[in-house]
Amino acid sequence: MPPLTKWLVLTVAAVGFFFDTYELLMFPVIATPALVELLRVADDDPLITIWVGRMLWIAAICGGVFGLLGGVLIDRLGRKRVMVGSILIYSFSPVAAAFSTELWVLVLFRCTTFIGVCVEMVAAVTWLAELFDDKKTRQRAIGWTLAFASVGGLFVSLVNKFAVAHGASLPALPLPDGFDQHAPWRYTLLTGLVPGVFIALLLPFVPESRVWAAKKAAGSLRRPAFGELFAPGLIRVTLVSTALSACGYAAAFGALQLTPPRIVPGLPEFAEKRAELGKESKRLKDREELLKAESDEKSKAIGGEKLKAALSNLKHEKGELKKAGQDRGATIQFWQELGGLTGRILLALLVVYVAGRLLLRLFVVPGLIFFPVTYYLLFPDEPGLFVVGIFLCGLCTVAQFSYFGEYLPKAFPMHLRGTGGSFALNVGGRMVGTSAAFLTSNVIAPLMPTENPFRQVAMAAAVVGGGAFLLALALSFVLPEVNEDAETPGGG
Repeated sequence: MPPLTKWLVLTVAAVGFFFDTYELLMFPVIATPALVELLRVADDDPLITIWVGRMLWIAAICGGVFGLLGGVLIDRLGRKRVMVGSILIYSFSPVAAAFSTELWVLVLFRCTTFIGVCVEMVAAVTWLAELFDDKKTRQRAIGWTLAFASVGGLFVSLVNKFAVAHGASLPALPLPDGFDQHAPWRYTLLTGLVPGVFIALLLPFVPESRVWAAKKAAGSLRRPAFGELFAPGLIRVTLVSTALSACGYAAAFGALQLTPPRIVPGLPEFAEKRAELGKESKRLKDREELLKAESDEKSKAIGGEKLKAALSNLKHEKGELKKAGQDRGATIQFWQELGGLTGRILLALLVVYVAGRLLLRLFVVPGLIFFPVTYYLLFPDEPGLFVVGIFLCGLCTVAQFSYFGEYLPKAFPMHLRGTGGSFALNVGGRMVGTSAAFLTSNVIAPLMPTENPFRQVAMAAAVVGGGAFLLALALSFVLPEVNEDAETPGGG
């Protein structure tokens, strides 16, 4: 491969992975304000927790189903062609979602965004793995370009913080009366169009997978079939890699992605102020009832003006608290993604020197400790250290995603790489693992021994995150080792 083409390939892969995560992690930072506006409820209303869990799960199920279909298309139509189509889907979907005036519209375009990401991830990893024949070059290429996925997570946090800080001065959006034309969450979604521009500029100059194209042209490319994934030679790698993928996504969706919208607002710095504003709201309601019973019209008018001013001030303080919570959530998200980036970099450094299952355990064992400690102990008692815990949880979780990206292309034969990788990531990760969001917020959280809704979600996240890593540790002992010395992974 010519040097210029090689660098273009790496650039396209890095940009694709960057925006995969950028688009995926938009929802945690915009979820609460978007749902507050569309549902017309307060940010501490139980409906927000319910719909955050539902949307994470619904979008992931759609992504998993269509991602599985996309895996077959990757093997039949080509890696590059499917990659282009999936990136265009997830570029335009957030733009459409930015103009949502009803909840179902936001849900629909969140689902199509997720579908695009699910297909693109498998297509890009498969494409990249087949463009580099040398084992170490291939490992480095996949490891380092996947690191840009976490840069995308960092960037979306910064973009959202900018939108929160400057939304009022940005151009008004064409929305009906009754909707915030300067809502920061809408501006954040609009930036999802950027990857489409990059794709239009770069992809025409990079090649299709050489080995796939050669077999396709020669007529020797076998048709992919799901049944082959469960044949004696592949069933173990299919089932174990699928289960491990489910564990990684369970930790991410059952804990990390719920943190900015449904756990951060319960930090002590916000809990005390929220309680204070709740008492003030009750006091003003009581005063309003007394005014209704006032017989002196002059006193009633004076009292009404004072009540109106107090209510206006209360509304302002609630708005400031809401803005501070969004800003803090974006900051937590930033540190989580910084941890993820660190994990991806560590894996990229270690993958050439540490083999197979041991590499996976280097991240699973610490995560088994970090999740319960962070969400059960640090959240209520040590908010300063909570950020450190989130960093470490992100590190251990996201490093596993890079591990899957490096492991799966070499675990399946060439004609099944898209299908097999898609099955593991989409059935295991997207369809099963992401249901942990619903499990945490809707099933386990209500069972926790506290009436504080944010504390309930944090305790449930400790259970789900810790349990996912415990299961991953057990599965690591039965994960099949593959022949890493093969110059072209997976065989034909």
